[in-house]
Amino acid sequence: MEQTSGDRPTTRIDGIVERFRRMIEAGLLKPGERIASVRQAAVDHAVSKNTVAEAYDRLVGLGHLEARPGSGYFVAAGARLAQSRPSPHVAEALDLVSLLREQLDHHYDVRPGDGRPPASWMAGSKLGLQFRRAHSHAGIEFGYGSSWGYLPLRERICLSLAERSVVCAPEQVLLTQGANHALDLIIRHLLEPGDVVFVDDPGYYPLFGKLRLAKVRMVGIRRRPDGPDLADLADNLAKVRPKLFFTQSLAHNPTGGTLSLPVAYGVLQAAERHGFAIVEDDAFADIVSPARPRLAALDGLKRVLYVGTFAKTLSASLRVGFVASSPALAQGLADLKLLTVVATSDHVEHFVFDLIADGHYQRHLRRLRARVQEVTTKAIVDLERVGLKLAHPRDGGFYLWAELPLALDELLLCRHAAADGIFLAPGGVFSPERALRRPAAIRINVAHASQPRFLSFLRHMLASAD
Repeated sequence: MEQTSGDRPTTRIDGIVERFRRMIEAGLLKPGERIASVRQAAVDHAVSKNTVAEAYDRLVGLGHLEARPGSGYFVAAGARLAQSRPSPHVAEALDLVSLLREQLDHHYDVRPGDGRPPASWMAGSKLGLQFRRAHSHAGIEFGYGSSWGYLPLRERICLSLAERSVVCAPEQVLLTQGANHALDLIIRHLLEPGDVVFVDDPGYYPLFGKLRLAKVRMVGIRRRPDGPDLADLADNLAKVRPKLFFTQSLAHNPTGGTLSLPVAYGVLQAAERHGFAIVEDDAFADIVSPARPRLAALDGLKRVLYVGTFAKTLSASLRVGFVASSPALAQGLADLKLLTVVATSDHVEHFVFDLIADGHYQRHLRRLRARVQEVTTKAIVDLERVGLKLAHPRDGGFYLWAELPLALDELLLCRHAAADGIFLAPGGVFSPERALRRPAAIRINVAHASQPRFLSFLRHMLASAD
């Protein structure tokens, strides 16, 4: 079957070549390892033996495989060596976000490891119609727009924040190209190589890559269902003095946990006592109750920088996020944004504002909340039925954190899943130390959790671990 979308493989042969290349580069297949025979691979990929033979020949030609007559095909000894090696901190950062790269490239058929909702949730919604209309009829300005971002949208964000008890003025809100851009600006503005920061453990893995790139030392603070472990926080504060603590309070990625009020006060008291600032990432704010405790609301944006985004709940293609902070910090971040990217897209920000102002976004959020609740309820039942131990989320995020039996190695599980065309997110990726967590775990996107092929795979793997 031919494929023509974007840069994806155009034939089945291309698809097999690309899949093996990705598995080798990700370390799922090791140098010297024997791969499936042509006959077995034809069965695994539901293609002819001629298709597999040609794909293997191409992989040999590319230097990824070597053919050994009478023995089969093996991963070439130098298959993972890059043509040019980046500096160590760059290589470490890039390796850390290999999971993110797969989320962008989409080489797997079944995707419980994804960080985003399926595109079909948007394309098939009534909001998708507004996207198509805007694409057909909207004009575009030819200037840069303000480096602070589109003022009416910033004013509307201030109203949304007020509903969450975060009081601020438009001059305290800087629009960014999504939450990741906001985090990058904060890191550049406030941190220098060698500085120490605290992060959730497990926590948001793309952040870890940014911090490694900046040569900043990370210390993981154990994450509990109700927020950061205050005892672990105290133990680490007795050893080191951080400049910042990066944390996600609500619908936590990857565990789905939600900050409790007592823990929130404990974190803020520690920040005041030890003199560090807090970066609160609230990526799911628009589908989480505004009454939930937020560090920014309790602190009044004195020590807390509050990061938000429309990417999780609107569209990952609309790179619109923001950071709210004290006026002085907001001005410093705005100056850095001006130096690095000049301005964000006034056109896209105007479009997002129109969706909000016309009521389309609110109607979309009501449907999205209901859909997330529905699939989460079903996912918990289905996953516990096959034998997984789950942390039940309190709020409507996209993630479930599933602990694995001690006898089951999470990397081996992900490797077998990849061979079956299933994309998983291993728990170790979400640890700043990259060590395998005990017990081992995987993060599961609720939108993909109940797919029969995934459930069948889990059932088989868990049974084999008994």
